[in-house]
Amino acid sequence: MTKQQQPQEETMDYNNEEKKSKKKLVIISAVLGTILTIGIIYFIISANYESTDNAQIDADIVPIKSSVSGYIKYIKFKDNQQVKKGDTLVIIDDTDLKTRVAQSEAALENAKANLISVQNNASASSENADASALSSSSVQQNINSAKARLTKSQGDYKRAENMFAAKAATQAQLDAAKADLDVAQAQYDGAVSQYKSSSAQSQGVRSQAEAQKAQISLAEAMVKQREAELVLAKTQLSYSIVLSPCDGIATRRAVEVGQYITMAQPLCSAIDNSHLWVTANFKETQVRKIKIGQTVNIKIDAFPDIKIAGKVESYIGATGAKFSLLPPDNSTGNFVKIVQRVPVRIDLTDVPKEAVSVLYPGLSVFAEVNVK
Repeated sequence: MTKQQQPQEETMDYNNEEKKSKKKLVIISAVLGTILTIGIIYFIISANYESTDNAQIDADIVPIKSSVSGYIKYIKFKDNQQVKKGDTLVIIDDTDLKTRVAQSEAALENAKANLISVQNNASASSENADASALSSSSVQQNINSAKARLTKSQGDYKRAENMFAAKAATQAQLDAAKADLDVAQAQYDGAVSQYKSSSAQSQGVRSQAEAQKAQISLAEAMVKQREAELVLAKTQLSYSIVLSPCDGIATRRAVEVGQYITMAQPLCSAIDNSHLWVTANFKETQVRKIKIGQTVNIKIDAFPDIKIAGKVESYIGATGAKFSLLPPDNSTGNFVKIVQRVPVRIDLTDVPKEAVSVLYPGLSVFAEVNVK
């Protein structure tokens, strides 16, 4: 190789290296520009949304318990079966309950009959009191009559006594006047005594009538008590048929046919999947932007292709830590600041048909709230 060819080759190598360096610089610049653009777009988008993956689907799970004691006669559902509101789930043997209803009905009829008897007695006593009062009034008239006769006899005797003193009447006439006076006095005293006796008897009969009226109130109260007992017995009889409280799934069956159950014993649970919602636990630094009524995009972890729309319905009112079994007490001195989570309830407003049958309480979701 000549000395003239060697510099030319070195110049070509230098140019190639320079071209490669420029090409690398362009590529790096393009990559950095793309990353910067993506970052700016992400920042702009993230400024319009608050999201969390600490969220799950929730529903009302109703524990179904027995309201009466007895033996299980029939079980009308299978575990994890779809049911409608009002469907019969469990039938409890109602023999004892029907007997209680019959006893309550008999006790009510007895109380009603006793009320009628007391009312009749009270009415009779009232009539007797009225009759006694009339009798006492009649005796009062006898007193007035005897009083008038006594007054006349006293005047006749006085005149006879004066005439006898003036030799104008005989001893026989004076004695006759004295006898009439004694008879009139005796009749008056007898009438007064009879009035006192009649008045006392009338008061006794009146008191008895008032007591009978008081017995009416007691008898009426007993009728009401028996009516309440009958209502309770019939209500307990109705509890022998356990119905589904909602549309959903009957699950976690805890009894078998022939088993004896007691009051308040768990039978099964009913999941109300006709009304689902999402409970999303946002950081306390996120909730300042979240308002009630804002739209929410929801993705289910188990079914990532299904997208559901919702809206913010309400806040739970306290952080999740306050509802824990042992809530933290920062006044003890051992304080470590931890970002708290605030549960937010999200109502599902648009659920695709294919998602209705696969949404179950407890499924994890990703919630994204549009805060703009």
